[in-house]
Amino acid sequence: MSEIKKITLEVEGMTCSNCAATVTKALQKKGLHDVKVSFIEKEVSFELTPSNTLDDITSSIGKLGYTVVQTKKDSNELPHFSSLELKFYFSLLFTLPLFLSMWLPFHWLHNPLVQLILCTPVFILGMRHFGKSAWGSVRMKNPNMDVLICIGSIASFVYSLAGMYLYSGSAQIHNFLFFETTATIITLVLLGNLIEDKSVKQTGSAIRELVAMRPQKATIVIQENGIEQLKEVNVADLLKFDILQVNTGDKIAADGNVISGAGSADESFITGESIPVEKKVSDKVIGGSILVSGQLRIRTTKVGKESILSQLIDLVKNAQNEKPRIQKFGDKVSAIFVPVVIALSLLTFLLAYFIFEKSLQQAFLQSIAVLVVSCPCAMGLATPTAVMSGIGRAAKNQVLIKGGNTLEEFASIKTIVFDKTGTLTTGNFTLKLIQITADVSEQKVKDIIFSMESFSSHPIAKSLVRELKSEAKVIQFSEVQEEKGLGIKAIDMNGDAYFIGHSRNISNSQSIAHNELVVLKNKVAIAKVTISDDVKSSALTCITKLKQLGITPVLLSGDSKNNCEEVAHKLGIKEVYFEQSPEQKLNCIKKLKLAGPIAMVGDGINDAPALNLANVGISLGNATQVAIESAQIVLLRANHLEDIEFAFRLSKTSLSTIKQNLFWAFFYNVIAIPIAAMGFLNPMLAALSMAFSDVMVVGNSIWLKTKKLL
Repeated sequence: MSEIKKITLEVEGMTCSNCAATVTKALQKKGLHDVKVSFIEKEVSFELTPSNTLDDITSSIGKLGYTVVQTKKDSNELPHFSSLELKFYFSLLFTLPLFLSMWLPFHWLHNPLVQLILCTPVFILGMRHFGKSAWGSVRMKNPNMDVLICIGSIASFVYSLAGMYLYSGSAQIHNFLFFETTATIITLVLLGNLIEDKSVKQTGSAIRELVAMRPQKATIVIQENGIEQLKEVNVADLLKFDILQVNTGDKIAADGNVISGAGSADESFITGESIPVEKKVSDKVIGGSILVSGQLRIRTTKVGKESILSQLIDLVKNAQNEKPRIQKFGDKVSAIFVPVVIALSLLTFLLAYFIFEKSLQQAFLQSIAVLVVSCPCAMGLATPTAVMSGIGRAAKNQVLIKGGNTLEEFASIKTIVFDKTGTLTTGNFTLKLIQITADVSEQKVKDIIFSMESFSSHPIAKSLVRELKSEAKVIQFSEVQEEKGLGIKAIDMNGDAYFIGHSRNISNSQSIAHNELVVLKNKVAIAKVTISDDVKSSALTCITKLKQLGITPVLLSGDSKNNCEEVAHKLGIKEVYFEQSPEQKLNCIKKLKLAGPIAMVGDGINDAPALNLANVGISLGNATQVAIESAQIVLLRANHLEDIEFAFRLSKTSLSTIKQNLFWAFFYNVIAIPIAAMGFLNPMLAALSMAFSDVMVVGNSIWLKTKKLL
């Protein structure tokens, strides 16, 4: 089987969603899969197979008019001008004299040859910057805004050259010279792109802040000639199982386990909790967290792309690239917009010149103004900038939302289904009582429970293991198997079979209270275990706020009727489903979905199918990996259930912002095109107003980062 390799390239020159669509279409034509292009992050990712080479892909992107950057820029480099800035300042240097010639009393500036000399460098730069991209998009049958800029610039430049040739020495020559129009269009569009670029970067600040958390250097422990030494290395060079030396104030360079020492680590960037977490031998540490006190030696377990921080960055980055369904409408319009605008421009010229009997130059200027003012940049920026701002704001508040589609979907939710154990309750169970029902010691029962539950990730199992850790002994089993939603069974070295689970899952079991587990040996009950679990302090606040927003909370749990109804009563939840197996949970979700879109909140392996089936799955940050991967929203602060209400409000506000952006983008074009066609906008004002519309849309998206939520 051919090995598939995931590649991410940094690509310069993409300025709008049409650019991204052009690159996407070209790479898909080459047979690449999972192509994701972000013109905002200036990244192109895809799966590279042996049938394609990286050089070939780089060359293909280059032919479209974009540049693949071979090395990532170091964030620690001194500030410098970008290529876009240099192009703008270069063109401005030549454009200003041309533009000011209309007011300055320097007759030499009115010389056609001088104007040609000043305009030509700007025209060449503009064609190199916009032309290659425009031609590449036309080849891909997906014309972008650069096509409009090129047609307008070429038309005014060629028209001026023709005027110079045909009316050389005539007093009428200045009626046919539009060199200042050519240069000004290119310069103003570059200015618009520059403003967009700087504004759009603000919407992606969450990614850059996460990347800034990555440590650059690490101190590793090595042995040379039998002598232990410390060596500083780049974090990128770390290997799995390296030993790290971490002192007070250092950033922990990679995920790992503490092998010696003790200290307190600030993990707030992951958990949102400001209180440092105590670390001792065998505890796990997270790369990117800061050791605020103490000294640790850590054996790395996950480095590079495997680390939690890297996965978090990729999660946010991929989420920001995912398109909501509402964007499809904008994309479809943008795809047909350029050909329609070209037709409108031609129609404007014909009507103005032949029907309304405008002068040739006036008709010409009106048609160029239509081309320039119609650039669909604002439509292309409307959705992705809002999605980036929304998901970025969520990430800063320790809520991970996996994609723009999730934002749109969650905003329409009317019902949220909650699992009970570990979700609405703390999941920290207390062992209240062990009642022996056969000829076996209490210590033996504790050993059985501890040894079997060590193989489970269920919240009850974790709590029991944590509580019995100091007093129980490990029993060796030849076979251990967990049955999702039912219990766990094992066979010891003597061939005895054990089972731990709720009584409802055991046929012919003795009468056992609803908050008890039963321990079986060879199908005979040997002990009853009474446990208790407390409701999370944030659960009541969460449920109350959701009900105020018109959302119906539902409790869906595998726990007993009494336990579920008790929790539901405390929280004011009226609709309760109890003693549900994973299959029954799925059927319940299917039934609830018939009444409208729903979200499901869970944290266990047995919740994963239901999380997948719900319109939006919500998992807690301390949940099982399966649950986290199955969910579309992850609450990193597992004990802050009120973050669900925050995520819902943010989703509604983000969707509202997207709709506002699309409205203003379409409204601008609907109003601006007729105004330009009627001759009330010259091409220079058209270019300026086009840039303004882009900035207005991006500015509204940036405001989403701080605006009051709906």
